[in-house]
Amino acid sequence: MAAASQSASMPSLPRNVVIKTEPEDEDTLVISPVDVPIKRDPVLSLIAPVSGLQPLTWSQDHRLAVSTTSSVSLLELVCDVQSNKQELTLHRTSIPVPTEATKMRVGPSAEQAAAMEKFSTHPDPTIRQLFLADRAMNPSIGLHKGMKYASWSPLGCDSNGRCLLACLTLDHRLTIHNSYKRLEWKMLEDLTKKYSERLKQRGYSKKDNIPPQTSLLHFDELQRRFRMQTPLRMEWSSVYTTKQVQPDNTCENIEMVLLAVLMENGDVVLWKFVLPFLETSDVEFYDVVESGVNRPSDLAWWEYDGTDRRMSGLIVGSEVGPVKIVPVSLAGVKGYFTLRHPVILWKECDEIAVENLKCVPMIHPIQKTSCSLIVASRGCYVFWCLLMISPAGLNVHNSHVAGLHSLPVVSLAISQHGVSVYTCSVDGWIKKLTPTFAGNTLIFNQEDMLRPENLSGRKIHGIAVSHNGAYIALTSSQGMVGGFHPVSKTYQVHFVTLKAPETAAALLLKSPAQNLHKTADLLDLVRWQILKNKCIPTSLLEEIDQKIQEVDSPYFWRLKLFLVRTLYQSLQEPPTDHRWKPTLEENKVFIREEEEGEGTDGEDAAKEKSEPVGKVVKQEKDNLKEQIEEVQAWISSVESHIMRENMKKVLGVVYLNTWITQNTSIPTCGLVEFLSRDSNDRASEVLIGHIKNKMNKQSFSERCSLCQEVLPFSDHKQAICKNGHMWLRCVLSYQACQKLTFRRCLLLDTISRLPEPEDPEWIRKVLLGPCTLCDSPMI
Repeated sequence: MAAASQSASMPSLPRNVVIKTEPEDEDTLVISPVDVPIKRDPVLSLIAPVSGLQPLTWSQDHRLAVSTTSSVSLLELVCDVQSNKQELTLHRTSIPVPTEATKMRVGPSAEQAAAMEKFSTHPDPTIRQLFLADRAMNPSIGLHKGMKYASWSPLGCDSNGRCLLACLTLDHRLTIHNSYKRLEWKMLEDLTKKYSERLKQRGYSKKDNIPPQTSLLHFDELQRRFRMQTPLRMEWSSVYTTKQVQPDNTCENIEMVLLAVLMENGDVVLWKFVLPFLETSDVEFYDVVESGVNRPSDLAWWEYDGTDRRMSGLIVGSEVGPVKIVPVSLAGVKGYFTLRHPVILWKECDEIAVENLKCVPMIHPIQKTSCSLIVASRGCYVFWCLLMISPAGLNVHNSHVAGLHSLPVVSLAISQHGVSVYTCSVDGWIKKLTPTFAGNTLIFNQEDMLRPENLSGRKIHGIAVSHNGAYIALTSSQGMVGGFHPVSKTYQVHFVTLKAPETAAALLLKSPAQNLHKTADLLDLVRWQILKNKCIPTSLLEEIDQKIQEVDSPYFWRLKLFLVRTLYQSLQEPPTDHRWKPTLEENKVFIREEEEGEGTDGEDAAKEKSEPVGKVVKQEKDNLKEQIEEVQAWISSVESHIMRENMKKVLGVVYLNTWITQNTSIPTCGLVEFLSRDSNDRASEVLIGHIKNKMNKQSFSERCSLCQEVLPFSDHKQAICKNGHMWLRCVLSYQACQKLTFRRCLLLDTISRLPEPEDPEWIRKVLLGPCTLCDSPMI
């Protein structure tokens, strides 16, 4: 076992590498009660078996993609402030697998058909067997149906500021999808078809553009052409900013993201997406990187962000063992340097495949410098590599963690906030590895995650950790029943907590993102705690109030509003009767007078006993009603403060972008009148004075589109004219939405209007913002 111990077959290992094996009893970490994983409901059943080597992928906007044989099942985690149910709120959709099979073209139809016929009956059995066993070259043996892999882009790539989804099917079709409407998906591009057309135009030549010297009737050439367009994996890069010269010779910042696609021949094809990605013209071929890796297996991006330089590269793993970083040239991206040559991370060819490649940035606690941790599964072991850049160059420290599982690791997930690595094998055991710096190397502390009872005895197919590490999702199927495999299996998705609500609350207060939607998984844990206890933790409220006094950030006001609204939902009593059920009238019973007389004494005694109980119940209901009214007033107060601060922000944008008095779609006069009602707000008085000077005593009133009456600005939520016509107001521009089409917040809090063709660019930017109350995207 060359990967498990220092043996004679590995003389290249440096002396300072620490190889961590299974800890002894005294090294075992004791899990505190607050960190015990807890299973959350509901448990979701899948209608088809899972497929692919990594069936679970969690996005930055809290959507879980589950690859199955019939579709990609998509589960969106939503912090629903309109519900008092303690279970997770998950919105479920799917993207079906295309019904028509992908047909690869490697040359003219006649020449390709002749090659197929020749090699299917080739006299050499080695060539004939290679051809017949390859599903890409010989689809007649039957293609597997299902999803092979799914990969989420970074946040902010589509028109709604959300993530794009790249899907790779088992028949080698690579497509890009986005959720263009609420719970509706649309295919934007077929990259397999696009790349096939590009190869056809280039005559199926390599990167050097030298045309092939042989025809398809040579088996090596036929195999090369198929392998150069057979995708294995794809991964998205971070968002990069480039400068683009406009027709008026001005420079404009353009955001882009790269999608790296690993091909079967070892090449990595890079696609450039101009953001926001709206149409086919926004994606274009960027480059081909020849990795030189034979039999590639997995792919990941390496991105280094130091104080003085930034670098990027692609980590490519092989089925035979080696791992390397190949350079990627980011021409036009300011501040990025390119590696001079590939970097070998592991060179032993031990026939142990590299899978589940992950890379996460870290900060060295002693040297205070940026470094990168690369982890991957290799059989039963976990390979790790620490990359550090110093004035002397790039330092590589690598080793393996052995003794984790007795069976091969089927899935590996990594939590980037407080770096932790989670691994699982087929038998259902999940291990947690926590890296600790020891000089220039790492030591991994190992823990056994406690398994909930309903997961014991089930076969685990994959795991994924949410963006902020609040939850871990698992997909499982039935294990052995009575020593036999079940005839039919049920595939399920489970959710288990990784953090306690107290830990999640502390992370929310220290969140650098300052955005509730980006931390929705942590927020859901706090919501769950409030719904269970029917109160907001006093320490959390005190810390939020202290933060508001120190910083007065809108983020803490929105966080406070979310907590109070969740408290309001926790105080609501569940409905005892269903409105849809018919009420059955009770039959009248006539009782004789003597029977009534006999039962009078018993009824009086029962009334005397029930009177104190009824008074207590009535008093409790009155107290609950008072408490609900207080919480409602609390909600209105916090909401009004958030809206007033946003109104001042909108008026500031109006003042900076209007040179003369002009009628914009933003109701400036109404906002000024609304803010003038508070005489204690000095900041708004100064802003209103500047606005009135620019308006020069002119007023532009909003009018109802039905009766042309003036719409008064008496409420930030809605506008009602004299004739009773009511219109909801846009939460971003505060204009009354008088059209049938508009956008709505993900949590159904507010609405916003769509940009009009006559709107200037600064108004369009205002309308691109998230919800003012909850930071959710407008869809």
